Amino acid sequence: MSGRKQFDVGAALDQAMRVFWQRGYAEASLDALGSATGLGRGSLYGAFGSKDTLFRQCLDRYASIYGAQYEQALTAHSGDPVRAVEAFFDVVLSRIADPSVPVGCLIAQSAAQSPTLKEENSTHVRGLLDRQRQRVRTALADSSADTRTLDELAAFVVAVNQSLAVLSRAGASDAELRSVARLASATVADTLARAASADVAQS
Repeated sequence: MSGRKQFDVGAALDQAMRVFWQRGYAEASLDALGSATGLGRGSLYGAFGSKDTLFRQCLDRYASIYGAQYEQALTAHSGDPVRAVEAFFDVVLSRIADPSVPVGCLIAQSAAQSPTLKEENSTHVRGLLDRQRQRVRTALADSSADTRTLDELAAFVVAVNQSLAVLSRAGASDAELRSVARLASATVADTLARAASADVAQS
């Protein structure tokens, strides 16, 4: 039919997402994006408006794919925040070990480039990190720790997640990454255990 886009928008987003994931925003040229998606510049602009709009849509697609996996892992262990965090890291490590996707994390890479991104893009990245932190914070809520401690732990878990992505791009082994995740989970467990002990002592 005349005027109908003759390509799969979702597939094009997936391919563009991989280019941004592998190269970062600055190095993801229109030529590289066009080659990956099979679209010329005119078609790219016609479908997505601009490189910046395409970038944000790719970020959202990435966050939707992996955010759903994080959500499932965290909510599968309701009432056991330590196991929820361990499951969260299991998802992270599985993504890193998956040979079918680029190394690292699109959001982590984009966050590292935030100073060079346009303000709207940088704000968008920050919003996705905040969403991730809130997911973890919700999973930690079923404990006796005070609000400040839980906020700090949620920020810590997200920081470790981002660090795992960076380390993987630098060539860290699976064993090294799992060691970091294991120690992070132990830190969460120890912190919550101390909070529970303090709560009992005060009661």
